[in-house]
Amino acid sequence: MEPGLTTHVSDGTATVTISNTGKRNAMTVQMWRDLPPLLDRLAGDRAVRALVLTGEGGTFCAGADIGSLRGNAAGESQGLAVAAEEALAAFPKPTLAAIRGYCVGGGAQLAAACDLRFAEEGALFGVTPAKLGVVYPASATRRLVRLVGLATAKYLLFSGELIDCARALRTGLVDEVLAEGELAKRVAEFSAVLASRSLLTQTAAKELANGTWDVPPAEAEERGAHWAAQARASGDTAEGAAAFLERRAPRFTWPTP
Repeated sequence: MEPGLTTHVSDGTATVTISNTGKRNAMTVQMWRDLPPLLDRLAGDRAVRALVLTGEGGTFCAGADIGSLRGNAAGESQGLAVAAEEALAAFPKPTLAAIRGYCVGGGAQLAAACDLRFAEEGALFGVTPAKLGVVYPASATRRLVRLVGLATAKYLLFSGELIDCARALRTGLVDEVLAEGELAKRVAEFSAVLASRSLLTQTAAKELANGTWDVPPAEAEERGAHWAAQARASGDTAEGAAAFLERRAPRFTWPTP
């Protein structure tokens, strides 16, 4: 099978699978290039309310295809990787990385750009530019620091060493660790929960959580007020209250058809 990205949509969740099994699902230049337009399409698909990113078989992603780092191609590859990472981080719906095996280099970069990360026991994580003489992108460095803290980010970046699930969970790099064979079930259950919730609430929460680091408090409050007005106008707030009082599952409709 040729390396590439495959997509499957079911019950409100789009699953994007990284497939390059001969190289532990390393990302080729073309795969980096293909990810942003794929995400754009899924962002506009009203049937998609959550996204899961995973790897084919027993590995999430072992990083960039090292062949793409030779000569002048290195700069192009890193630029495309940053664009793909930023597109994933900006995806307006909840994103979850389902991780088995190696999550290293560009793979860790993609996982960190997701909102949440669930991992199977035995997964290994590493940020490895120091092994290759590569300067880790500024955007990825900032995201890593926000996720795991300054000390852990420096440990990962300076050493390039791999860490196990227990340390990844302790430092905040992953949110849940599942026993072998339980990851797919848990991800399916949790993505169904995400798909059942108010997408308006999730979209607003994602924008505010990601954006309030870099804007003045007054601007953050203005965006919060904007989203609160959107919720009232959409009917989601009224529907949520009615469903609670009537002891039924809510039927959120934003965005309206």
